This record gives sequence, structure tokens and C-alpha cells, in this order.
Amino acid sequence: MKGKFLSRLGDISKIHHRAAFADVEEQIKRKKYGSDAFMHILESRYSCHAFNHYPVSASKLEMILEAGRLAPSAKNLQPTRIWVVKSEEALAKLREVHPCYGAPVVLIVGCRNEEAWTRESDGINAAKTDAAIVLTHLMLTATDVGLANMWIWDFDPRKIREAFPEMREHGIYGLLAIGHPAAGEGKPTELHEQRKPLEEIVREL
Repeated sequence: MKGKFLSRLGDISKIHHRAAFADVEEQIKRKKYGSDAFMHILESRYSCHAFNHYPVSASKLEMILEAGRLAPSAKNLQPTRIWVVKSEEALAKLREVHPCYGAPVVLIVGCRNEEAWTRESDGINAAKTDAAIVLTHLMLTATDVGLANMWIWDFDPRKIREAFPEMREHGIYGLLAIGHPAAGEGKPTELHEQRKPLEEIVREL
């Protein structure tokens, strides 16, 4: 009798598990599994081409930097460094190299290649990948706390290192301008909504 009772309990548990799994699947389809907010961050983030002069709060900046610290890296070597450019003097130096769209804060992400992991099979160094992951964490967290941002790629790393000697031994892999969008030009461009369909970029093997 006891065995039959336990068996029935097991059957009921399996039914509940299947029902819960089906519910999760349905929620995923509706983008309601986990956090709707995260999907909103991914959909709403855009490249801001103009910032106003309203400052970035210390609490928001600290949260963004903490997200960068938590970013994963190959072999967990954590070789990436983040420089916060926000003083008038530092911003003036940086703007001689790149205008940074008038952002009140710019995060420079760099890495010493020798501190990053190198894949033995082909000698590829993970520094660029590690830096890109950090930049992604910074970018999405900036969006999450309500700040516009721009991942800047069109710069001369040599000039960055000349302007900031403390970076001279690092590869400079990206700049992230963050702040509040300026009226008009700070809005998303027509390119923001252009995304290739899944069937064009995904292949199932």
C-alpha cells in the first residue's frame, strides 16, 4: 500500500514537473521567463551620437564598473583594465584624440596581452575577447541604469597611449562613452532597428 502511494506521488510530481516545464517554454516564447527587463535592455540599447553635459551619478558609475569587474575571462585571468575618464583635464586630453560625442564620462578598456590566456592549438590570444566581454557588461549595465552609451571603435590606440602614459603598456581595445542623450542627435538612428532575421544568421547542425 505504501509503495503504491509513493508511486502515485512520484507520478504526480512528474506531471507537475512537465507542466512547469511547458509553462517555462511558453513564457520564453512570450519573453516572460526570467526577467522581462533584461530583454528590454537588449532591445532598447542603442548607439548614442550626442550627449548633454548632465553628470553621471557616482552610484550609477560604481554599478557599471562593478559589472565590468564581474565579467568572465579566459581561464579567469582577469587581464582587462578600465580607466575612467571624467575630469575636465582628462576629457580634454581624450577629446584631442576623439571627440567621444561630448560624453561626460568615457571608460577606456585595455589589456596587456601577456596577462591574457593564449590558446595552445593556434596561438590565439584572448585579450581582445576578454576586453569585448568587459565592454559588453559595461554597456548593458549603463543601459540598465538609464544611461545612453556609445561603444567607440574608430580611434588610434597609439594616440590614446600618448595622451595617457599610464596606458602605454596596454592594448587599447575600446572606448565606452556614457551619459545622458542630447536632444535631437542623441536619439537612435535609422540603423538601430535594422536586424537580420534569425534564419539568416543562425544555422542548426
